[in-house]
Parts: sequence; structure tokens; C-alpha cells
Amino acid sequence: MCAAAAAGDMVVRGFSHESEHDLAALVSDFLENGSSGAESWYSSDSDSGFSDLHHLAERILFWKRTVEQYEIDLLSAVHSFIVSINELELQIANDGQCYASCIRESLVKLLKSSGYDAAVCSSKWLGDGKFPGGDHEYIDVVTNGNNGVSERLIIEIDFQSHFEIARAVESYEAILSSLPVVYVGSLERLDQFLRIMVEATRWSLKQNSMPLPPWRSLPYLQAKWRSPYERKSDANEPDHGNRNSSVDHDQCVEYLRRLKTALWSDIDMEHLYNNSIPSDKKCDKKRRMKFERRQRPSLLRI
Repeated sequence: MCAAAAAGDMVVRGFSHESEHDLAALVSDFLENGSSGAESWYSSDSDSGFSDLHHLAERILFWKRTVEQYEIDLLSAVHSFIVSINELELQIANDGQCYASCIRESLVKLLKSSGYDAAVCSSKWLGDGKFPGGDHEYIDVVTNGNNGVSERLIIEIDFQSHFEIARAVESYEAILSSLPVVYVGSLERLDQFLRIMVEATRWSLKQNSMPLPPWRSLPYLQAKWRSPYERKSDANEPDHGNRNSSVDHDQCVEYLRRLKTALWSDIDMEHLYNNSIPSDKKCDKKRRMKFERRQRPSLLRI
């Protein structure tokens, strides 16, 4: 958990692997100065009108459905592999707190064993006066997209946590829960989700007379996945002589359990959505049927 959690209401939760020192200092400065210094941190479109949250929810649904077949195939594989991970086999990936690196490395190994060019990526960026510096860890897969053109797809196993805010209004929580539990897709589609959530965050914070802080801005969010990165194609081989104890790894194990539960719920909602659409209004029926076939049988093995 980021050090911002210590700053009261402006919490940053989840397993986001980000630099704590700069962010903690920024949170402290932001809270001490209040909204008087906040305007200088806003992006150029900060004065635009606040969108209706229902409209934002519809946009999320649109971008969840606007996927290519190769993205659907990868999403299905990622869901299946995550629920197949044995929590007893998770290995501590680095010294100190793991930030779910062990789960990411386990997922990469499963993807690579199925022929995917997958890797854990570590990005890093410097602050530029508009937003703080930091670092982040995620997964990418290089695959053949449309017309056989190579494309880099992003896998973020802790997607919703990047948008969790304190004292969120109820409608914001509904939008947050409508996001993909695990994001799988292109950087371009990811950017659409980021833009939507920045609008929703600004709207929710406004209800409590709170300005948008710099670590919630679009440039800061984009930096996590668009900054220079190191691609670690070979995940660490498990050291069976150094298997993590429940004391060392309780947080990651508990997160993996919650992640599996959330994925089941997400898949069930997708199933209900598909069944609720009249047959004469279903788009790309063949694609959705393939999505269902690929997801259900693999999950039932768990």
C-alpha cells in the first residue's frame, strides 16, 4: 500500500507498485496547503464541465465491449490462469513488501507456458512539476493484432485499485465496480478508461468540496503504463527452499483470493448480460459465444 494511505482521506489502496517517497511528500504538501495550491496541479481541461455519471458508466460499458478477437482470447486465458494459481506456490518476488509481484510472475509463467510472449514490466518516471514521479509494475504481452501486425497488450491485475478514493459518493462506487477487475488490452483502450475515471473522480471529489490532486490527474495515471519500462521476460524461477510463510505473504494470499472471487463475479455478470440481450439485437454473436466457451470450462476445473 502506498504511503499516501497515511495521509488520511487521500488514500491510495491496493497493490499498485509505485514509488512511495515522492508521493508521500506530495500528499503531505497537498493536504497542508489545501485547495489554494491545487489549481496549478490541474491538467489543461480541468475547467471543463462535470460529466453526468450515468453517461460515464455507459462509456465504460462501451469500451468494455469494444475489443478485438485477439484481446478476447488473451482475456479468457488470463482469467483462467489467475484462478488456477495455487496460493501455496506463490513466491516472494523481492525483498520487503511484495505488492503482488509474486502473482504477476506466476501469471507470466503460465502465459509463457502457453506460448504467449509475456513479461513483467517495471516502469519509472520523473516528476515534472505537474505531477509526481514514481514507478509501477504490470504485465505486457506482445502478440499479433489485426493483419498480423505486432501489438503490445497490457495486463493490469489490480485495475480498480488505481481509482479508489476516500469518501466517494455512491454513484462513483458503482462506476468503479463496473470497471474490468483485470484489465487486458491495448494502451489506446486503457487510455479511454483513464480519461473516464479522471472525470468521475473529479466529479465525486467536487461533491465533498475537494479538488483533484495531482496523483489523480490524467498525466500521472498515463505515466504508469506509458513511461519508459524494463521488460523482464524471464520471471524468477521458484525457490522451493525459500517458500514463503503465511506470515510473510498473508496480504498477497488474501489478495489472490479476493481477485479470484471478483473474477467469478465479473464473469457471471458478463454471462447475465449476454443472456439478457434479445437475439435480434445481439452484435457479433459468434464472438460472444466463443468468449463464453473459452471461459466457463477452464474455470470449472478450479
